Amino acid sequence: MNTDLDDPRLTAVGLLAETYTGLMNRFAAQFEEHHLSQVEFEVLMRLARSPGNRLRMTDLAGQTTLSTSGVTRVVDRMERTGLVRREACPSDRRSSYAVITDVGTQRLDEVLPGHLELVQRWYVGLLPADRLTELLDSLRIVRDAVNPCAAAGSAETALPA
Repeated sequence: MNTDLDDPRLTAVGLLAETYTGLMNRFAAQFEEHHLSQVEFEVLMRLARSPGNRLRMTDLAGQTTLSTSGVTRVVDRMERTGLVRREACPSDRRSSYAVITDVGTQRLDEVLPGHLELVQRWYVGLLPADRLTELLDSLRIVRDAVNPCAAAGSAETALPA
């Protein structure tokens, strides 16, 4: 075998995957307690943190791990349970927004304290402040390169109304 299996690039990708999997496993039980899947939680968070508590469906797909059709299915399911609703886009009849509802906001309010406790215990609390800042800066650089749509429609890219 000509490939160096100790290549630090393999280590970097492996550590990222192992870390993500470990964190999601830690979060899973808490999401289940609140009758949410990980992706439903992610959708609620993205909507709650966006201007007007809404995102175009295509922007929501860009910010999550879902395809456009996957977002449609998740939003359909969440709409049936009252967590989100759809709104027509006034400037583009082909587009629609997903909007977090009061029920969705209430569910997020119930989940967040425990979630933040887990995030503190298993992620950010393990790093000194300066290393956390470096990590976040580094993750943004990589995220922006590999997923430039991830910030689409968010507060940092939203145009004034």
